[in-house]
Amino acid sequence: MQESENKKKDKNEASDTGKGIPEPTGDANLIDTDYVIGQDNFQGKMLFNVDLHGKVFGISALLIVLFVVLTLALQEEVSPIFNGVREWLMANMSWFFLTAANIFVVLAVGLIFTPLGKVRLGGAEATPDHSYIGWFAMLFAAGMGIGLMFYGVSEPISHYDTAMAGITVENGVRIDWAPLGAAAGNAAAAKELGMAATILHWGLHPWAIYAIVALSLALFSYNKGLPLTIRSIFYPILGERIWGWPGHAIDILAVFSTLFGLATSLGFGAEQATAGLHYLFDVPDTNVTRVLLITGITLIALCSVVAGVNSGVKRLSELNMGLAFSLLLFVFFAGPTMDLVSGFFTNLLSYATHLPALSVPFGREDVEYTRGWTAFYWAWWISWSPFVGMFIARVSRGRTVREFLIAVLIVPTLVCVLWMTVFGGTAIGQVESGLSDVADAALELKLFAMLSHLPLSTITSLIGILLVMVFFITSSDSGSLVIDTITAGGKIDAPTSQRVFWALISGVIAIALLLGGGLGALQAMVISTGLPFAIVLLLGCFGIVKGLMSEPRNQD
Repeated sequence: MQESENKKKDKNEASDTGKGIPEPTGDANLIDTDYVIGQDNFQGKMLFNVDLHGKVFGISALLIVLFVVLTLALQEEVSPIFNGVREWLMANMSWFFLTAANIFVVLAVGLIFTPLGKVRLGGAEATPDHSYIGWFAMLFAAGMGIGLMFYGVSEPISHYDTAMAGITVENGVRIDWAPLGAAAGNAAAAKELGMAATILHWGLHPWAIYAIVALSLALFSYNKGLPLTIRSIFYPILGERIWGWPGHAIDILAVFSTLFGLATSLGFGAEQATAGLHYLFDVPDTNVTRVLLITGITLIALCSVVAGVNSGVKRLSELNMGLAFSLLLFVFFAGPTMDLVSGFFTNLLSYATHLPALSVPFGREDVEYTRGWTAFYWAWWISWSPFVGMFIARVSRGRTVREFLIAVLIVPTLVCVLWMTVFGGTAIGQVESGLSDVADAALELKLFAMLSHLPLSTITSLIGILLVMVFFITSSDSGSLVIDTITAGGKIDAPTSQRVFWALISGVIAIALLLGGGLGALQAMVISTGLPFAIVLLLGCFGIVKGLMSEPRNQD
């Protein structure tokens, strides 16, 4: 009995000194556990000060280093393996990814309209740590910044082209990449279908995945007093066993999922930045350039890591928000402005109209689109969800569940619709006017091809490259923060040197995968880690509902 009281005292002291999770403000239903955040950590000095969970950090680091060494040493041998893994998973597990994503959307939207939406994260009297502007900036920059730059033009154009081309069948099997039934020769229908198919991948589904993970982490950490790690979500299912090997396995999987999801985004960013530099300045478009680019930006990201969340990630996120908004406004006014205004509402309507059909996981005829686009995206977002979810949880204390879900689910979806409408709509308009080079350009060059037909193209292209690089930095910084939190046993102020380690590792993995098989290798690893983590998240849905039901709710 005395030992239990001492542990609780230690737990409170850890929270008070900032080494654990802040105590709830006001009423909250703390979980009665003797576990003290960080009690299983190794603390000491090796080459630098460390405070880490020995089993989670040790196994994760060892396996990741081994993976990097083997991938770099056996580049020719591993490339076909990566491609084979990707093809098998897409051919056999697409239905699972689509089903899982639908479940996350239903749960996230449903919670907004239930009394559970009145629960406040951090306790009944908690207040937000960040202003709305700073909060939105960090949500958006961490969520999908590099992806929007890479796919903002290329994806709407790709879906428009394949829809216009119509259905192609060989030996009784449909082989085209058009969504649904295509729209052969009908430019207006192809545009609507292409934009709806694009918004599907950047709208409610990905943000619902992020929201569920973030809400779970915030609830069990800020209201229940558990560590800010993925294992905490499973307390309603596993109880005290989350402190043992079941919990270790969950956190190790979260580390892998986060690292490979992050590496995929960094790889796309490196591809686009290299292509842009080659397009503008004839810089060699080679792996050497990509490696140098990843290395340089990773080193810059270390400066942000050292500066911390408020001085580093927050300021860079706000800078990126300003640059992205400026580029968006420029394209909006320099492009077909009135068409874009009406296109925003048309695209929203098209998205709503086609959403049920595009979300169906079974009996699809558009198998190439489903496997090559939607299933990959859902695996990518699920892999990213520990990273983005934990980062969102870190900056969302003090919000009600309803406020949180509306902000994380609805607001970014509308921003993504606006972004895709402006960039994709402008590019499609150029193609319809006869500028075929936009459609013919490689995926990573379509943005620059579109900008080349607008005024000040060199300046705007440079801004585009700068945006990719700054998104690269914020993603690396945010990702290292999240992985460090997981491998530090849930502590949120572990030594900065550990975040430096993970920032370096994320860059090294991106380099290894690019050299070991290019974007195909990146896609293979993100799908491979997304599959088991999707199962983890589906089980976690039970935990979040049960956890919310036990919390006091605001009456206002």
